[in-house]
Amino acid sequence: MRFLPTLRLPLSTLTASLLVALPTTFSTTVHAGNFLAQAGLSYPAAAPLSQTLTRLAPGANPLVLTLAANALACAEPDAERLAVIDFSRPSTEPRLWVFDLAQERLMFEELVSHGRGSGDAEATIFSNTPESYQSSLGLFRTMYSYYGRNGYSLRLEGLEAGVNDLAYQRAIVIHGADYVSEAFIRKTGRLGRSHGCPAVRQEVTYPLIDSIKEDHYLFAYYPDPEWLESSAFLSCDRTPTQLAMY
Repeated sequence: MRFLPTLRLPLSTLTASLLVALPTTFSTTVHAGNFLAQAGLSYPAAAPLSQTLTRLAPGANPLVLTLAANALACAEPDAERLAVIDFSRPSTEPRLWVFDLAQERLMFEELVSHGRGSGDAEATIFSNTPESYQSSLGLFRTMYSYYGRNGYSLRLEGLEAGVNDLAYQRAIVIHGADYVSEAFIRKTGRLGRSHGCPAVRQEVTYPLIDSIKEDHYLFAYYPDPEWLESSAFLSCDRTPTQLAMY
């Protein structure tokens, strides 16, 4: 397994605010790496994946996509599918993107819920704690699909110790929900909230889950300074041998 140059970010609270402040309409003609450089941050000398993600999802925050690309490079540079959630956006906006990296195409751009313990229309609090009903941040690996109390669902394996590694124990899964819809937004001003799961529209449950199940990746972002500074997948502080254990 090869390892790409890593993104080294002195992610103070100021840096975290930069990551959320960049307009989501940021032009694709200006690559995220350029903005990182202008902000005084370092980034890989060659970042083809982040360029591809930015081109495929021009409505997404390119800095979030750059962080997702770096996390994936730390975990599995040859991964074929990647889902990205930007929890810095309100639930009324599309904030889930699913990329086919092998074919270089955007498969889904979707609404996605957050946990009721994480906030109302916007998520602001995240944890790894059972029964908190809060969403978790960081990098996940997708597992198997199954039928449960929420219908067709996808198990997630949290890869970040202390951040999301209790996702399986907490039954944090991707599933469909009737409270994830434009109609629900019109009625309440926000999406409904889950017990911490990233729930999606019922209409896309089957194709979306099938597109990323079994050893693909999900990256969930929020400008949380502690996570941004400590995440091993954003800094690649671990050795290749340690990374290969995941």
